[in-house]
Amino acid sequence: MELGLSGKNVLIVGASKGIGRGIAKGFAAENCNIVAIARSADLLEEVKAEALKSGALSFACEVKDIMECDTKAFSEYLLGQYGTFDIVVHNVGGSLISRNHLGGAEDWNYALKFNAIAAIDMNSALIPPMVERGSGKVIHISSISAIMLRGNPLYASAKAFLNAYVTTVGRQLAPTGVKLCSVMPGAVAFEGSYWDKFIKEGHPRVDDFLRHHQAINRFGSPEEIANTVLFMASDKSSFMPATNIPVDGANM
Repeated sequence: MELGLSGKNVLIVGASKGIGRGIAKGFAAENCNIVAIARSADLLEEVKAEALKSGALSFACEVKDIMECDTKAFSEYLLGQYGTFDIVVHNVGGSLISRNHLGGAEDWNYALKFNAIAAIDMNSALIPPMVERGSGKVIHISSISAIMLRGNPLYASAKAFLNAYVTTVGRQLAPTGVKLCSVMPGAVAFEGSYWDKFIKEGHPRVDDFLRHHQAINRFGSPEEIANTVLFMASDKSSFMPATNIPVDGANM
């Protein structure tokens, strides 16, 4: 399927490893211009080399810890440097946060900022130029935990908040030509992921999890998540605004 993404200007927040790396390589193969943000300069340079080899027209690296900066001001800087983006992918967040379900506001606020608010703050600067132009795609990497509400309560709740944002704000944006959506991965395995060490150890919890929670009986790959992101970034998904799309191996 021809996605029509060649030459598009793409911003990827969180592009150095795992799902983000897979997304960067996917857009590179579609001959896009990519601006990638990550905390690790070394890993980002590796992704840049891979992306340029795969066909990216250009690849700019921005080393930044999103949790430690003024995200709106940084977004305004990006607009000044690179102009209005055609596509923005927010691969921000994670479950490796406090698991104390009776924790206070500090724990819950961190989980919310890490998994939703940081990206939403960036959108407050990145989306208005898209609206003015009349086109744009903004894709958040959420989680199937937002629906299943299983696992870390702080993480699941934060991603549920993100999904609500996508649905409500996405509906407001739909008439403007700007599509806001999310992709909800299930259990994905890659080097350095949560499941990676258990797989390498042959830990019995791997088989137990796959048997009870993955109808497909395997973990997903970053490439499988990236394929859905690429589709949502294209005009082939033009009738799918404000959607939260599961890509989870029929998670149970």
